[in-house]
Amino acid sequence: MDDFGPSASTPLGDEELHLIDAYWRAANYLSVGQIYLLDNPLLREPLRPEHIKPRLLGHWGTTPGLNFIYAHLNRIIRARDQGVLYVCGPGHGGPGLVANTYLEGSYSEVYPAIGQDIDGLRKLCRQFSFPGGIPSHVAPETPGSIHEGGELGYALTHAFGAAFDNPDLVVACVVGDGEAETGPLAASWHSSKFLNPANDGAVLPILHLNGYKIANPTVLGRMTDDELQSLFVGYGYDPVFVEGSAPEAMHLLMADALDRVFDRIRAIQSAWREGNESGWPRWPMIVLRSPKGWTGPKEVDGHQVEGSWRSHQVPVANARNDPAHMEVLETWMRSYRPETLFDEGGRLRPELQALAPSGDRRMGSNPHANGGVLRRELKMPDFRAHAVDVPQPGGVSAEATRAMGRLLREVISLNAEARNFRLMGPDETTSNRLDAVFDVTDRVWMEPIEPPDLHLAKEGRVMEILSEHLCQGWLEGYLLTGRHGLFSCYEAFIHIVDSMVNQHAKWLKVTREIPWRRPISSLNYLLTSHVWQQDHNGFSHQDPGFVDLVANKKADIARIYFPPDANCLLWVTDHCLRTYDRINVIVAGKAPAPQWLDIEQAALHCARGAGVWDWAGTEVAGLEPDVVMACAGDVPTVETLAAVDILRKALPALRIRVVNVVDLMALQTKRQHPHGLEDREFEALFTRDKPVIFAFHGYPYLIHRLTYDRPNHARMHVRGYQEEGTTTTPFDMAVLNELDRFHLAMEAMARVPGLADSAAHVIRHLQEKLTEHALYVRENGQDMPEVRNWRWAPAPAAE
Repeated sequence: MDDFGPSASTPLGDEELHLIDAYWRAANYLSVGQIYLLDNPLLREPLRPEHIKPRLLGHWGTTPGLNFIYAHLNRIIRARDQGVLYVCGPGHGGPGLVANTYLEGSYSEVYPAIGQDIDGLRKLCRQFSFPGGIPSHVAPETPGSIHEGGELGYALTHAFGAAFDNPDLVVACVVGDGEAETGPLAASWHSSKFLNPANDGAVLPILHLNGYKIANPTVLGRMTDDELQSLFVGYGYDPVFVEGSAPEAMHLLMADALDRVFDRIRAIQSAWREGNESGWPRWPMIVLRSPKGWTGPKEVDGHQVEGSWRSHQVPVANARNDPAHMEVLETWMRSYRPETLFDEGGRLRPELQALAPSGDRRMGSNPHANGGVLRRELKMPDFRAHAVDVPQPGGVSAEATRAMGRLLREVISLNAEARNFRLMGPDETTSNRLDAVFDVTDRVWMEPIEPPDLHLAKEGRVMEILSEHLCQGWLEGYLLTGRHGLFSCYEAFIHIVDSMVNQHAKWLKVTREIPWRRPISSLNYLLTSHVWQQDHNGFSHQDPGFVDLVANKKADIARIYFPPDANCLLWVTDHCLRTYDRINVIVAGKAPAPQWLDIEQAALHCARGAGVWDWAGTEVAGLEPDVVMACAGDVPTVETLAAVDILRKALPALRIRVVNVVDLMALQTKRQHPHGLEDREFEALFTRDKPVIFAFHGYPYLIHRLTYDRPNHARMHVRGYQEEGTTTTPFDMAVLNELDRFHLAMEAMARVPGLADSAAHVIRHLQEKLTEHALYVRENGQDMPEVRNWRWAPAPAAE
């Protein structure tokens, strides 16, 4: 329902129309040149085979539309002095974004070797999709980008993440019609319902309909305008249509459309910022319908190219070896009239240079696209102030994430004025016991609020939507533009964003090697409601494998923490929120559980990453232990200590060492990970030749993988999740996966040389307890009293 009709006057005069078309031709020319050329960048001589790359890699089809949008956004930025961030959803538009940032001068500023001359043009073309050069997608190497071209489906959620708490920024997000078919993108349209015009920036979605994917038509491309109008009005937008193929007419339509939508954005923001808002705003968007491969060859080898799927990648496929193809390519490139665009030295002509904004207003130089430039450190409270009082190990019970919620409440309060921290999650903040944050903030919600609703408001630091994709994308966009945040999620369903995590890790890895990219705040996860506490939800909610994915990432990116209690969780949270350029995964339960360390003990233990709990073991001074009982994770820690309790009572002469691991990456060697323990430190914990019974929160093989190169790896016996689960009691989950105290104690007795025979009566007793347990839970629906009521008690003092 386009209620802001066409402008009364034409926004472009003849001279400006001529110039903006020339600028577009320049961008198109350089885009084609990057795909094809090794040399002769301005065709100052006839094209020859040696001028053309031997391997043609890149994508043309979407690029001319992206260049068209960029040129017109330049006009808006100059006319209105408006900060605009360009998010390029069609990742295959790499040559276009590189061409435009080169034309505006941003590219040469960060890459001085690619100068504004003939030699610079030659290098610009040669490096594209070439060994030692740059990727064919929009990538971290591309100035002005916060969105990797391989991330199909996430452009719009990144754009909204960038706009939150950026009141002076407009994020122009180009959504490809192929990308628009993905589930995450389809949900992302709802992001406007979380955007507050008073305090946030604006997102201008530009749906680029060129009709085709790699080899098929697109769903939205075949919809009629009426159908598209209904779809986007239903989503809550006012769509403006720009359609055609004749350049002059399209320039006039696009200029008019952009003037109208930017007027509308300003009107919405002004009303809200002056206190005159009336209901949730209906934001404008643009539907741009133009031919695939626009301005390219009409046909090649008798087949239609422009306006078809054949223009998607390299329209002229054999230009180096086929004279007919070379002629098509040369005719195509000369159609842009490069001699009218660049001077004798190879520099863009002054009248065209003047069309680009200057300084930080250039989209390639917008500081929000290099968020570390804008990043300010979080103000952090003293985590010790939220500590749980632990007079003795196991002496009290507490919910670890509830303590974390109190810490996050203070983080939000301390940074309220800066507006640079948000908590994301799929409808689980209260479920995950973080609800102390609602003492100081609300969930942001721009739609109507009904009487039963709690903690909903038009302003809030908490963002909840039942889409892990959107939570992840919002947070990534928020971090990439210089802010801080945390994503809280049920452990089993964080897998939904596996591919997004992969891409973010790749982004961090690459940006570390780009000098002009500044560090951004870490991507922090809290995974709770975890595998061992899903007794009521059952098998579908039982999967601890996300840490395996993260452990695959580059060592200097990945961090994985398993705090065993609330005080350790407080230290880990404080640490993670202070870091940058990392992916931090914290796994912690929300159920009441024994607390083991006071706050100072917790701080020392977590800083080391792993340590011996002397108070839990039965070692004798001067003698090595008979067995090491190791654990990582809150439930494995409880079951390990309960197993130790069984062993020390049944076999008082057995020397037991208890090792708890908080920082999982400490298990790797120092050569493999910065947090890795030295071999001598590892030996001091796990011994050189004694059996180690390791109770692990996740899949057992991960511990083997992390320790394969360690002394004593052959004696590591790991128990963890074995893909056994159902709706059952918490302890029965441990039994089903043989992670319970009875199995751990029996494993220890089986692994200590000679003990299995002498302790056979103990093993039989524990086997009987397992049988008793199975009968009890199926009869009574809860765990045996001795399990429910078990408490750690200090070992009696030696006489």
